[in-house]
Amino acid sequence: MALRNFYNEIRGLKVKELPAHLKPMFTIDYVKKSINKGLDNYNAKYIQTSSIDPLLHVCFGGMIFSYLVALPEERRHLEHQQHAKEHGGSGH
Repeated sequence: MALRNFYNEIRGLKVKELPAHLKPMFTIDYVKKSINKGLDNYNAKYIQTSSIDPLLHVCFGGMIFSYLVALPEERRHLEHQQHAKEHGGSGH
């Protein structure tokens, strides 16, 4: 939704006008206000309504984070296994 709103904002701008429109959005103050607004919206939507969704967000977020952290090691392991297969090794 936010991306659609952003697209609608910049759709009518000319390329020369775009940097002037985007520059204020990259200030520290603007980013802090945007994060606070997002946290307030999350609090109002999920926390104040006693929803179970925040627990699910933490569980699934932790699972995705764990997967992404372990991914490079798994890729190295698979590369090593493929290399061993190509050269007649056992893979371990």
